[in-house]
Amino acid sequence: MTPPDAETAAGTFAEYRPLLFSIAYEILGSVADTEDVLQDSYLRFARVDLDDVAHPRAYLAQLVTRQALNALRTAARRREEYVGPWLPEPLQTDTGDEPGAHVLTGEAVSTAMLLVLETLTPTERAVFVLREVFDFGYPEIADAVGKKPAAVRQIAHRARNHVRARRTAALAEPAEARAVAERFLAAAATGDVQSLMDLLAPDVVFLGDGGGVRSAARRPVHGADKVARLVVGLLRVGAGLGAMGVRFAQYNGLPAVVVSFDGVVDTITCVEVTEGAVSGVYSLRNPEKLAGIAP
Repeated sequence: MTPPDAETAAGTFAEYRPLLFSIAYEILGSVADTEDVLQDSYLRFARVDLDDVAHPRAYLAQLVTRQALNALRTAARRREEYVGPWLPEPLQTDTGDEPGAHVLTGEAVSTAMLLVLETLTPTERAVFVLREVFDFGYPEIADAVGKKPAAVRQIAHRARNHVRARRTAALAEPAEARAVAERFLAAAATGDVQSLMDLLAPDVVFLGDGGGVRSAARRPVHGADKVARLVVGLLRVGAGLGAMGVRFAQYNGLPAVVVSFDGVVDTITCVEVTEGAVSGVYSLRNPEKLAGIAP
């Protein structure tokens, strides 16, 4: 029979799990690492005397943040040796996602935002996420990152300025983004480079993540002409890989197309739309990050 405290701990953790998952994912950018952090955090929470926990939400957020920071520092060393551009592990954010898995929507979970967060120090990232995304108070954040509230205020200010300097345009509304993305993919499918260029922002960027396992652009590709020709070329190559399956979805708050060959997911391409044009194309092919995606 499960002890009463264990039942209470399990119920409390389940209640806050969507928030805790979201905090860890924002800090780590990896679904697999997030699940590991949540598992470890739950085991630690289950050993705590719950009579000593006055505010479970704050306590669990603190616990998960500390574990996520430990995991992030380990991941940072791996990412220094990563082959080619690194993209976050895709997180489905439309209605087809598992109910209650997370609370993330929109700009906060977008691929571009997560890439900006990658440029922060681990502590800056945790402080920014807790303050700007989840609106925790400075004393709560200070407990989570092991700093004094005054220091946390300074870190938050620095991180906020850093992010704002790199995110100058807001994402399009989902309906507009989907419409532009569909026109983009239709133009790419026909091989019409000029029509494709008309939909791209002049400073559009293409990032491909093959993880050193699958072929992908080893460097970011910038500019409408280069990106248009690259996308058309990739579709021509893909046409010869086997029976193709295509479905539309939303990953990381962006319209996305999931491409599979012979029933195995090969690529998830997210299309970022800002100010009416495609500003980012993020093509993920690393099979380790696609293992849990349905074709």
